[in-house]
Amino acid sequence: MSVTFREAAEGDLPAVVDLLTDDALGRGREGGDLVRYRDAFRTMARDGFNRLIVGQDDAGRIVATYQLTIIHGISLNAATRAQIEGVRVATDLRGGGIGAALLADAEARARAGGATLLQFTTNRVRDRAHDFYRRAGYEDTHIGFKKTL
Repeated sequence: MSVTFREAAEGDLPAVVDLLTDDALGRGREGGDLVRYRDAFRTMARDGFNRLIVGQDDAGRIVATYQLTIIHGISLNAATRAQIEGVRVATDLRGGGIGAALLADAEARARAGGATLLQFTTNRVRDRAHDFYRRAGYEDTHIGFKKTL
């Protein structure tokens, strides 16, 4: 299957939210009124350092998504980093190479944005995803912490 990655349009948000709710973790924390998703999308568009990316198959179906944020920093010798979040591939298509294509697209966009490091967090329970990321050359070098505000 061929997938083309592009910047999302506001009209893609229903499909993106469907992907975010397409697993047990997402069902518990995503969905509902699209107004907040549209507001966030518009804020990201104005920001200039955040991009929502979608992967579209030949039939026009949105089958993958991720958010890419370019972070200009002081540490690591003033390195520019890229953060990816909300990485999803449609459940029925996992294991078919779309995830590898998604990471390749994210890496290319991160390099184009001046990043020398691509980083992300992933939920502890996503063992299959962890194995996939390791096979793709990513190292689990840090422990992540979060606090709801």
